[in-house]
Amino acid sequence: MPILPLPGCAPIPLAHYLKALGVLRLVAEDREHGDPAATGRWERDVFLLHSRFERQGLLDFFLHQYQPTPILAPWNGGSGFYPKDNTHALSAIEASQADRLVQYRAAITAARGVLAQRALKDKPGPGAKEDLLRACRNQLPDAALAWLDAAFVLTAEGAKYPPLLGTGGNDGRLEFTNNFMQRLVKVVDPTTGAPAGAAADWLCAALFGGSQAVPSHAGPAGQFLPGAAGGANTTRGFASDSAVNPWDYLLMLEGALLFAVAAVRRLEGTEPGALAYPFCVRQSGVGYGSASAADEQSARAEIWLPLWHQPSGLAELAAVFSEGRAQVGARAARHGVDFARAVVSLGVDRGIAAFQRMGFQVRNGLAYFATPLDRLEVRRNARADLLGETDLWLDRFRRAAGPNAKQVPAAVSRALHQVESRILELCKEGRPARVQTLLVALGQAERTLARSFAWTTGRNDKPPAQKCAPLSALSARWLHAADDGSPEFRLAAALSSVSGVYQGRNGRPAVIPLRQHLEPVALRPSQDHYGFAWDDPPSSDVVWHEGDFVDVLNAIFARRLIRAAQAGHTTLPDSAQHLAPLADVVAFLQGLTDDDRLAGLVWGLCLLGWPGEARRERTAAPSVRLGAPAATETGESICAPAVPSVLFSLLRLTFPRPGERGEGPEVPANPMIHRQASAGHGLEASRLAIRRLRGSGLSPALGAVTVTGEVARRAAAALLFPLSCRDFARLADLVLKPQTENRTNA
Repeated sequence: MPILPLPGCAPIPLAHYLKALGVLRLVAEDREHGDPAATGRWERDVFLLHSRFERQGLLDFFLHQYQPTPILAPWNGGSGFYPKDNTHALSAIEASQADRLVQYRAAITAARGVLAQRALKDKPGPGAKEDLLRACRNQLPDAALAWLDAAFVLTAEGAKYPPLLGTGGNDGRLEFTNNFMQRLVKVVDPTTGAPAGAAADWLCAALFGGSQAVPSHAGPAGQFLPGAAGGANTTRGFASDSAVNPWDYLLMLEGALLFAVAAVRRLEGTEPGALAYPFCVRQSGVGYGSASAADEQSARAEIWLPLWHQPSGLAELAAVFSEGRAQVGARAARHGVDFARAVVSLGVDRGIAAFQRMGFQVRNGLAYFATPLDRLEVRRNARADLLGETDLWLDRFRRAAGPNAKQVPAAVSRALHQVESRILELCKEGRPARVQTLLVALGQAERTLARSFAWTTGRNDKPPAQKCAPLSALSARWLHAADDGSPEFRLAAALSSVSGVYQGRNGRPAVIPLRQHLEPVALRPSQDHYGFAWDDPPSSDVVWHEGDFVDVLNAIFARRLIRAAQAGHTTLPDSAQHLAPLADVVAFLQGLTDDDRLAGLVWGLCLLGWPGEARRERTAAPSVRLGAPAATETGESICAPAVPSVLFSLLRLTFPRPGERGEGPEVPANPMIHRQASAGHGLEASRLAIRRLRGSGLSPALGAVTVTGEVARRAAAALLFPLSCRDFARLADLVLKPQTENRTNA
């Protein structure tokens, strides 16, 4: 079977994609002159037609045998059926004698009969329109049913219109069906049925492209072909008129008939019927260059056009388009972000290689254009499965802060936009870095909700209504999927997993995780993780502030020291699920880590539902040795010193956690040590630390450390990092005298 490339049929613009579908449909449906066995596929953005036709044979088929589908809309003003309409083309077809137009003439006669029954002499109003639609569906001949099914659907709630064909075959004042008939009589002589005018040249250009000179034809292209819409800055002069190849327009609408709309009852819905349009979802204003949340308010929808690489026949494609399956887990995709998730989770029909994303957006004045947005390959991306854990939270967040919500703080809207943008990036590329950026975006959204606390909790609403609950209890899969081996990630994981048993508001023991110092949340323990709810009124444990990250860590450590004293603890009762490698802590002390990135990761990783079990050391990630380079996100190395600073070693030994000091003596916490160091007074802090160590039975090998300023402040902030017993012993070996046992001779 010959393979005929059609360079004039491409995935973009939308008109050229629909043109490819139209060619295949018309060739396969014509059993007498066409080829019922014809198939088609996409290769390098060109449609390949597998059929009995060579180039000239395909041209002859459309020029001489093509029988146009009866495309007409007597329910629309401007359709040619009413006195004020342009009736030239419709009248010419109605009076024609050509055999190839016999179905069209029969449909026009039936439509006039429907209008006569209702004595309609003008465009019907809303109530009469639905009655007319129902009558057309019942009385027009079978040849017109494919068009009717694609143009509208009748549901219990009334008539519904798919976005591909506007509102029942028109877009504002542009009537598709009358323009179809006008283009038809330009290429087919209504009297004889022979090719008219420059029909052959137009057809050759429509199917095979090329740069040959083809006379242009003035006429509206509508939303399907934005490049031919005309207007300002579209030509060498100031403006140009709309111009379209008549065959482009004809084959485009013929191809649109494969997108048959239907009313279905979804098991997960409670409504009587829902409009199911193939591969069509609500607009998401993310993932393309001109993305804006405003697009979601003005756009009709977005459509994802399937591309396939294996030859497929008309019956196969009709089945795919009639179903238009896009599943996210157990539910249908609702918007563009959902559809991207469906693509990478293989929640779409088998055999589709990619999707071209199109949005019906307002771009030229008030006109809708089918705007190319993106392309996504269909391939399994296991990391995108993590998004299922955020579904409930994200759905509520989108309802509360989406473009259709009212009185939303601008920062909250931006946070939602960032989260959805990062989701699309993860769908395209499943690298750990993409998971990490999404996790940071989720943390930033949580941070923004906490800053807009009155709005988030609905405190000022009447009646109060919480907008969005805190996100929590993400699984440990996020930790492993986002791990890029960087010191910032390891340090953030160690910090975010810190928790300890302190005294609650009721005087009883209560677990206080580090997250409660970031935002006003209260712990809601469950069987295997922490869950959180907004804490209103907020407690004084929240000490996070916008500013220097070192100051934030110092504020958190100081608050935990106060909490420990209130609970009657002599030492910090903290433990951690993951421990900070000493080499990474040294990198932090030397200022070799990115503090802003570290802060963002802490917010993201705090969203994990850290188990409330005993601490376990993380054995997979800390693969660096003391003094060995630690890899950064960009692949560059951080050359950490072989040993930590003396000041940090002294200070850290005075704040041991359970399980760190081994069998060593207990060293009671002295908040003044941290207070002096966090203020930059390293000399005073070292003296206090040495005094405390000696008072606990330990022997420091030095008298004082003359360190001030930023170095002292970072050493104080680093006290918050949890260490392993081995690394804690390493600090003791660096600054303490060896403990020798006194032996007596017998």
